[in-house]
Amino acid sequence: MEFHPAHGQVAHFSINADDVARARTFYETVFGWKFHAWGPPGFYMIEMIPPDVIPPPLLGSLQGRRELVSGVKAHGFECTIAIVDIDATILAIEGAGGEIVMPRCTLPSIGHLCFFQDPEGNLVGAMQYDSKAE
Repeated sequence: MEFHPAHGQVAHFSINADDVARARTFYETVFGWKFHAWGPPGFYMIEMIPPDVIPPPLLGSLQGRRELVSGVKAHGFECTIAIVDIDATILAIEGAGGEIVMPRCTLPSIGHLCFFQDPEGNLVGAMQYDSKAE
């Protein structure tokens, strides 16, 4: 399948890691992602969904700068990964060496959200979308 993103669509993200093997194990364990070597050594493409599934649209927002980790202002783009079960994901994150930096919260009519720091120091959101969340 050819990839032709629309103009202005976020089409790619990268996770930077000092220890690529550790980061790969973390994301395989927590989200079930598969990784395929591609290009230079230590570079992998991520398979997040089965290849025959058309991905849903990516959502974006603009917000005031905040501190997910106390005393450290967030810089760069912030990614949030859709998940099925926030509680199971939090356990998986902690079990795989990640740290929850913003505890689970509920956004009414949107879902349940937490932010975590992976073992490489990257800050990432995990959202269980639920239009009935209160």
